[in-house]
Amino acid sequence: MTKEFEESMRSALLVRQSFLDLRDNFRRIVDPPLWSFDGKGPKPKRQIVLDGPVSCGKSIALSMLVQWAREQGWLVFYIAKGKEWTHGGFFYKNPQTGLWDTPVQAAKILQDFLKFNESRLQQIPCQIFDPIPLGEGAGVGWMKGVDSMAMPEGSTLYDLVQTGLTYTHAAVGVVVRLRKELSLVKDIPVLIAIDQYNSWFTFSEYGEPITARSWRPIHARELATVSAFRSMMHNDMMVGAFSHSTAVGKLRKDLPDVPLDARTNLPRYSLDEAATVCHYYLRQRLIRREAFSEEKWKKIYYLSNGNGAEMRWLVSFIQ
Repeated sequence: MTKEFEESMRSALLVRQSFLDLRDNFRRIVDPPLWSFDGKGPKPKRQIVLDGPVSCGKSIALSMLVQWAREQGWLVFYIAKGKEWTHGGFFYKNPQTGLWDTPVQAAKILQDFLKFNESRLQQIPCQIFDPIPLGEGAGVGWMKGVDSMAMPEGSTLYDLVQTGLTYTHAAVGVVVRLRKELSLVKDIPVLIAIDQYNSWFTFSEYGEPITARSWRPIHARELATVSAFRSMMHNDMMVGAFSHSTAVGKLRKDLPDVPLDARTNLPRYSLDEAATVCHYYLRQRLIRREAFSEEKWKKIYYLSNGNGAEMRWLVSFIQ
């Protein structure tokens, strides 16, 4: 999307019908009076997985949904790069949970969430006051004689997130607690949006030593943060987008912890959408008018098979 903005010299995106359908699905959940009264319309889904061929617009549709939801005043937990939860940083096995903690990633998760939701989080009270379990801090080891941290009565979600940012030992525990708290927010709509969602159904970058010469790869589901957020078997609004750039490979249709009807396939550009895009590029002077013709843009469409990224690349040759 950033590359599109740079090359077209304008921060603009095509509003496609597939995005409008996605937006209206979640809007109908939050605003039931918009439902069709005859009962013939499609039933809104609270959990959706965006799938489809390479460069069909899954990530862009997700980011547009996130932007729209924020403008509506929703609380949005958005992860633009889900693969980062499973790669890099410090990791260790927590003996209390049996899961693998990644405190560096947990701190980054909390920072990103706070960046776009700070004022909203200050208004939402915590509803769970059980002590937050502490783990090993990034580069500082375990806290001596302390294995949990209490959240005082009257704390807000802002206080919860700040606790995880202030104390590295609490970062993972706060992320896990935050997931539970998001399910209990009722005053405003909450949307969980995860890009590169498919990277949570394969192995992470981490490994566990078995012998002096062997190790086993750690699956993403064994990471505490992923385990807390991966499941779609709940009543919360959640949308995940598959990304072919993560090189995960093809996953089976019936994913664990995902409803069978959750997967939605997004199409590539239709002929009409391709015409709109090519004329937009013409207006942005990416194509010389004298070199542009209906025959040429249709040739671009069929050569790229509706792949938006390839269409933008082929346009550069019409000079």
